[in-house]
Amino acid sequence: MTQMQPQQAAAPQPVTSPADARKLANSLIEVMDALLAVIERETELVRAGKIPEAMKLERDKNDWTRRYIVAITLVKASQPYMAQATPDLLGGLHRHHEVFRAMLQVNLTVLATAHAVSEGIVRGVNAEVQRRNIPQTYTAYGKRAAPGPKNLTPIAVSRSL
Repeated sequence: MTQMQPQQAAAPQPVTSPADARKLANSLIEVMDALLAVIERETELVRAGKIPEAMKLERDKNDWTRRYIVAITLVKASQPYMAQATPDLLGGLHRHHEVFRAMLQVNLTVLATAHAVSEGIVRGVNAEVQRRNIPQTYTAYGKRAAPGPKNLTPIAVSRSL
């Protein structure tokens, strides 16, 4: 008996006509615009501190990201033909993609800032809890005694919002 091999994803077929190239370019631009709209909404919500609402956009973001990856893979496979047959179209895609990348960078910056702020808050709360739970004792030399490991109380953080 022969074993069946897992089905591999078919390699993307590059475009072979200017009409197909234009259709592909329009498709990629639509996907980038839709993904960017979701990301901009997420950025607005995170800036406003509405993290639970921003997390609800994850499914849409993942769906558009998958579509983007499929489209960009097809553009990469078609790039030699497009560079030869439709260089203006390819140049327009590159420009649109640069704007797209810049907007993604803004989103990543906002998310990194929100992460840093929330981490700072958690660390501050932890320091305050530890300070209140540690006995205030002094050594024979009048210096504050370092707490032992049994005096440190861990805090629990729920990651679900």
